[in-house]
Amino acid sequence: MAEPVTLSRKDFSSDQEVRWCPGCGDYSVLTAVQLLLPEIGILPQNQVFVSGIGCSSRFPYYMNTYGVHSIHGRAPAFATGIAAARPDLDVWVVTGDGDGLSIGGNHLIHALRRNINITILMFNNQIYGLTKGQYSPTSEVGKVTKSTPFGSIDHPFNPISVALGAEASFVARTHDMDRKHMTEVFRRANAHQGASFVEIYQNCNVFNDGAFDAVVAKDSRADMLIDLHHGEKIVFGADGEHGVMLDEFGEAHVVSVADVGLEKILVHDEQRPEPSLAFALSRLASGPYEPTPVGIFRAIQRPSYEIELSRQLAAVQERGGAPDLDGLLGSGNVWEVV
Repeated sequence: MAEPVTLSRKDFSSDQEVRWCPGCGDYSVLTAVQLLLPEIGILPQNQVFVSGIGCSSRFPYYMNTYGVHSIHGRAPAFATGIAAARPDLDVWVVTGDGDGLSIGGNHLIHALRRNINITILMFNNQIYGLTKGQYSPTSEVGKVTKSTPFGSIDHPFNPISVALGAEASFVARTHDMDRKHMTEVFRRANAHQGASFVEIYQNCNVFNDGAFDAVVAKDSRADMLIDLHHGEKIVFGADGEHGVMLDEFGEAHVVSVADVGLEKILVHDEQRPEPSLAFALSRLASGPYEPTPVGIFRAIQRPSYEIELSRQLAAVQERGGAPDLDGLLGSGNVWEVV
């Protein structure tokens, strides 16, 4: 019997020089992933990292795994093809708020609704970094950038709400200032059978420095980050003095536990089949300057795309209908062009 292989971060680190701006949050995310992968135990040759275009999309170059640096916004489409054709592989998608929610928005929502077995990490810095500081689909209203000199008039996307609206079976949020939290969220996302979506608050210290300081700075976290735990009351604050409750309309609000009583505080249920509770939590903060939930919003089980595809192919073959490409192309109405 073969001895189990012991892996380390070095086994997942390529020989390429990591080139992001000094102080960029991307370094923290890369480190968290490279430290996690040895614990997962999947060999580097059985992993694929797919990216689109943007600063975060350099990620595959720094991984000693298979990788695809694809085209703008199309990483989920490439990953869907890889996962469908090779369900034995562990497929990751690395994208940004511009790459994934602007030109790639349609590909993202369809990958999520299909529940293809991929792990999507969306680096959200609320700006276009690679192209030097234009506003992005997650930039706040009024954001002054090179492309919005008088302030953005666009209403931003809420990535968690978008993923839940697309019926993603796993949805989570973390941030680049807490490696332990990132690692555990990534572990859960990767272990999930189906499409996993993780939004990462990631600081761009050149073009949007401090965008998330109001909630992720060490002296702010206790009162501004709402850490979600399945089956537990949603309380936060240094002494658990704040909590979350639902009103008569099903909308979530931050309240004082002392004012309403602990019995009225919402218990988090990430496994609830219907996504309305998770969606209400996603709307709790209108931006990263109000108490903001992090952790797992939703984690439910439903058949993944590639498993259903394999079942269909097996059923056809059992009936003696092995795929015949030539017959398919020659069937139906055929015209000869001269």
